[in-house]
Amino acid sequence: MKFLGNSLHVANSGKLIARSDKTPSPGGIVFDSKKNKIGKVSYVFGPTKKPYISIRLFKSANRDEIQKNSGEKLFVSKPKSKKHNKRRMRPRHRK
Repeated sequence: MKFLGNSLHVANSGKLIARSDKTPSPGGIVFDSKKNKIGKVSYVFGPTKKPYISIRLFKSANRDEIQKNSGEKLFVSKPKSKKHNKRRMRPRHRK
């Protein structure tokens, strides 16, 4: 787990907005300072030196608790790599 940044606020869309010094890869699992899973990195936007991160919260995450603890340190783990399945192409039928 690596340090992600600090939480700022919960947006009207229900996503947690955080500020970071590094650009995380989308899909990484986000943890709070108590090592509880709270969500996934959804979108990275803003300046490249200090980007904003949109985090889609899990249903089990307590939004009121997260909103109350704005400025809390957040951590991220690497996303699991997905194997790319090659699609099989059907052969063309000749007429």
